[in-house]
Amino acid sequence: MKLAFTLIALAFVVQLTAQTTNEKWDLRKCVDYAMKNNISVKQADVQARISALELKQTQLNRYPSASFSTSIGPQFGRSIDPTTNVYTNTELLSQNFGLQGGVQIFSWGRIKNNIAAQAFTAKAALVDVEKAANDVALSVATYYLQVLASKEQVNIVAIQIQQTKLQLDVTRKKVIAGSLPELNELELDAKLATDSSNYIAAQSSFQQNVLQLKALLNIDATSPFEVEIPAVDKIPLEPLAELQPENVFLLALNNQPIQKSNALKIKSAEKSILVAKAALYPTISANYSLGSTYNNKAVNILNGTKIQYFDQVSQNFRQSIGLGISVPIFNSGSGNGSNRISYEQSKLNLKNLQVTEEQANQKLKQDIYTAYTNVINALQKFNAGKRQVESNQKALDFATKRYEVGLLSTIDFITIQNNLATAQSQQISNQYDYVFKMKLLEFFKGRGLKL
Repeated sequence: MKLAFTLIALAFVVQLTAQTTNEKWDLRKCVDYAMKNNISVKQADVQARISALELKQTQLNRYPSASFSTSIGPQFGRSIDPTTNVYTNTELLSQNFGLQGGVQIFSWGRIKNNIAAQAFTAKAALVDVEKAANDVALSVATYYLQVLASKEQVNIVAIQIQQTKLQLDVTRKKVIAGSLPELNELELDAKLATDSSNYIAAQSSFQQNVLQLKALLNIDATSPFEVEIPAVDKIPLEPLAELQPENVFLLALNNQPIQKSNALKIKSAEKSILVAKAALYPTISANYSLGSTYNNKAVNILNGTKIQYFDQVSQNFRQSIGLGISVPIFNSGSGNGSNRISYEQSKLNLKNLQVTEEQANQKLKQDIYTAYTNVINALQKFNAGKRQVESNQKALDFATKRYEVGLLSTIDFITIQNNLATAQSQQISNQYDYVFKMKLLEFFKGRGLKL
């Protein structure tokens, strides 16, 4: 029984481990998941659906309207007989039927332009979903790279701990042999404690970054989650020569969602001006009406027999058709007065959207040039950091040889070690900072985010 239980438990552990291994998240998976589950994207998607329904409603205005009504009930006392249209004191039960409707014949293109305006608005709403998704993707990339950088810091500190342990073991043996003073061992022991504390801090920072990424993805904090760790030097980057700011800006004007959305909203506003202007002029419409009446006391005047239900409905059937002209003149609350104000407001709304577009384009250009400058600075910092790491590594190699033959104190040796560790840690930050700034510039170009 124990053996069976053990085998079942082992199988469960193996399966769980396999699932965990298969559940590693790379940047593409994180971005795709965020686009489907992030609250901001969901809100933009709902708004796009609302805009699509509003477009459908506007399109229906092209078709004739129709409504059917019927009523049935008794009449008491002196009333008008609905079938003879004369006064009667007879109690009776009557039923009325009616079908009414109409269609707008001419309205100076109001319906057509209203449909066009709403169509542009609906397209802009879809682009706003793309913008929300892009914003989320950029945020995901930011946190994803922070997770990678903090994980790399954990690895650096872990290697540093192993090196300190090896040095401590060698020093301890020399202290026992009497070739080194006990102070050397104590100093390295203190160094190991510091390294262990740094390791805990690095792990904590890594876990915090993971939690922030999970929150952005709308994943429960307790759910299993493991990030795919690509080699930072293997992350593809476009040549800097292909990311000149003016070229990137010209491409971004046509592919960035906010620019596309602004252009569509301006087109919608232009059509809305035509709609508002059309409301200043008369409109022509046609209307129709069909109806009939039933009376349970109706009789044939020739022979006095009761007229049957469907015979009455057929005999009392009536129709009407007509044309109507509506002329807006003036009214403080409606009519030509408010229509004129709406027309002026629509022109100001267009002007406001044009200013907003100009402002957005200026900001886009400023952001791209700033991003390019940041890339240049990050690259210079990265190259300088690389030289600093190489220099500190050479210093440590030389110091190790001197320390091993007793020509360098433990404190000096530890200081040189710390200098290398600090340079390596800073260089990791430099490298990820450079990669992220490059990815941001590529993002403006419209090539998406790839690691």
